[in-house]
Amino acid sequence: MIFTAKIITSADENPIETIVDVCRIVLERLEETNQQNDWMHEEYELLMEASAFIDTIIETNDLFTDYKIPELSGGMSDNCSTLSQYVTAINNDFQARATELKMEAYKNRYKTALHSSFSYEFSQGDLDRVQTLINELRDSVSTLTALDSEHKARLLKRLEKLQSELHKRVSDLDRFWGMVGDAGVVFGKLGNDAKPIVDRIKEISEIVWRTQARTEELPSDSLSPLLEHDKENT
Repeated sequence: MIFTAKIITSADENPIETIVDVCRIVLERLEETNQQNDWMHEEYELLMEASAFIDTIIETNDLFTDYKIPELSGGMSDNCSTLSQYVTAINNDFQARATELKMEAYKNRYKTALHSSFSYEFSQGDLDRVQTLINELRDSVSTLTALDSEHKARLLKRLEKLQSELHKRVSDLDRFWGMVGDAGVVFGKLGNDAKPIVDRIKEISEIVWRTQARTEELPSDSLSPLLEHDKENT
């Protein structure tokens, strides 16, 4: 394998950043070796392995992109050109996302570091549970055939962004509560077929409410308006 074990391992924790790193490695190596646009076998192997690795990361993590790994049908030169265009397009797409995630990480780090900055803090157990529920949500959304592809892509992108910003301390809970609205839309479209998604979002909302109520020093038995409404209708 061309890529090191460290890069391969990083794909599990930071898939978007890893995709950008892989693209950078490939494009820098091509810039060094392919001065005359005369493709060599070494470059062909590099492009094929990198494209397969990138596509596997995207598929494994349910990342949304408009670019699909191309089918190879021509000679080495044509295939190299096609794969090079694919890596370049993926690099441009995911580099923008990686920059956005890095900026959000910096902002969150300074928000929580400043003593004057208000933040909500999850317990470690609640944080781990929310991570598990988000992973389950991504699996459920990905396999939901009754949902149109565009709506599915939007939901997966929101879950991807939410998970990338999920830390023990967060400055606001807006993205979590936004999922409640998403659940309502999915339920309105699919009815009982959306139950696995709605149930997981409801459990996340319960964890978020407990965290918010504790931080705001509300009574320990306080229910959110959403949960009270559900209780009244059961």
